[in-house]
Amino acid sequence: MTVLKSGVDTESAEFLANAEAMRNKLAELDAEHAKALAGGGEKYLERHRKRGKLLARERIELLLDREAPFLELSPLAAWGTDYTVGASVVTGIGVVSGVECLIVANDPTVKGGASNPHSLRKSLRAAEIAKCNRLPLINLVESGGADLPTQKDIFIPGGATFRNLTQLSAEGIPTISLVFGNSTAGGAYLPGMSDHVVMIAERSKVFLGGPPLVKMATGEESDDESLGGAEMHARTSGLADYLATDESDAIRIGRDIVSRLNWHKRGPEPVASVPPRFAEEELLGIVPPDLKMPFDPRDVLARLVDGSEFDEFKPLYGTSLVTGWARLHGYPVGVLANSRGVLFSEESQKATQFIQLANQSDTPLLFLHNTTGYMVGKEYEQGGIIKHGAMMINAVSNSKVPHLSVLMGSSYGAGHYGMCGRAYDPRFLFAWPSAKSAVMGPAQLAGVLSIVARAAAQARGAEYREEDDAAMRAAVEAQIEAESLPIFLSGMLYDDGVIDPRDTRTVLGLCLSAIHNAPVAGARFDGAGFGVFRM
Repeated sequence: MTVLKSGVDTESAEFLANAEAMRNKLAELDAEHAKALAGGGEKYLERHRKRGKLLARERIELLLDREAPFLELSPLAAWGTDYTVGASVVTGIGVVSGVECLIVANDPTVKGGASNPHSLRKSLRAAEIAKCNRLPLINLVESGGADLPTQKDIFIPGGATFRNLTQLSAEGIPTISLVFGNSTAGGAYLPGMSDHVVMIAERSKVFLGGPPLVKMATGEESDDESLGGAEMHARTSGLADYLATDESDAIRIGRDIVSRLNWHKRGPEPVASVPPRFAEEELLGIVPPDLKMPFDPRDVLARLVDGSEFDEFKPLYGTSLVTGWARLHGYPVGVLANSRGVLFSEESQKATQFIQLANQSDTPLLFLHNTTGYMVGKEYEQGGIIKHGAMMINAVSNSKVPHLSVLMGSSYGAGHYGMCGRAYDPRFLFAWPSAKSAVMGPAQLAGVLSIVARAAAQARGAEYREEDDAAMRAAVEAQIEAESLPIFLSGMLYDDGVIDPRDTRTVLGLCLSAIHNAPVAGARFDGAGFGVFRM
């Protein structure tokens, strides 16, 4: 393979200014992540500890193999809402007894682990990741069920939680529930629909209706233990497969269950990998704070892929999109990376052919976003930009190899779709703190609205005041700027996390390893007899 060179001057004023701006964004990000780690706040953390219980992330740490990494997903869920950052649930991928598993842990310090609309979206996303990548799913359960004031947003879609458990099991993907406390009402079906269930004596409580509800519904007097205690479920109902003495014992049993799954990956093994020839620390200074300023994605790839080796495909054609082949932590990848932002017809056709080739060779695809979208204007419309853009989007939509997306800079308009944005089901999608995503840039969107409003006023014969126009544009630009930021979009679960650029290689390596639990196979035109179309 060709070894990438890098023209980045790490001592230049521009590089140092870029790096300083990125560090400032990372400091802001750390402050928001700290809110997720704080859970319900010190008062509730202390109350939980006084009951002799571990916190959600402490349970996860004990469950994981010693020194195994944990890729936490969507830690900023519910950011910018009235709910606690993190949405009262922790999700992520970690290695348990040598097996990569998807772990979902309720945070009981936040309203007793009750599920709000953002908790539901986060948990459903976790189940989707488990299913697509064939990862055993472990639920660490301690929840009072739905946050009742928001039941209208939870009850109907929440049924998918239990459907997903049964479908995972039907596909041979193990589901395990370790019950640390209450699992009430609909939450009772988490252990009820899991393949393996562990409960803790005098701790776990699983019932469709607690004593107060039973009293109201039937007039029957009952207590927690006889109605849904761990001993009862282990000895009488049979819901509990294992009865643990305490939390540590439950985690030990959970690890033993995973060790007996006889689990094997179905994707190809990676080859030996070597680190990039350039320091990952230098990724901080490549993306400028002003996204109108271009940067070369090859400088990113040189600090990302194995040995900084990259075989570029069609380097002289459609030069606003860089495509080519590399390895990342020993796994083969095809890369599509925006170079100068705009996608023209040539870039669209190049991408379409490249995606077909990746599917022919069963090679996962990595999309690195920095695009303002497809080119507009009379010349380009007449040249077929719509049909060529549609080719690229069609190829992305129907590609069967796993996709990974990283938003580095701009990701605007239909370019977001063509580069495999969230709606196009990448296996994982992460953003850098420098990224922005929206229909279009704030200034462009405000300008469009200004033109429309001005034309409407003229059609009505009404006066159009310039000061009103300036105020409207400023307000719209501020709104779109705020709603384009990765921390806002991450709060809405439109990505799987905002990451430090220096962690990108590690994060993608963990994702590629998880992906290869399932078979990796590209789209085939079985029966049609078509191979790759040259665009």
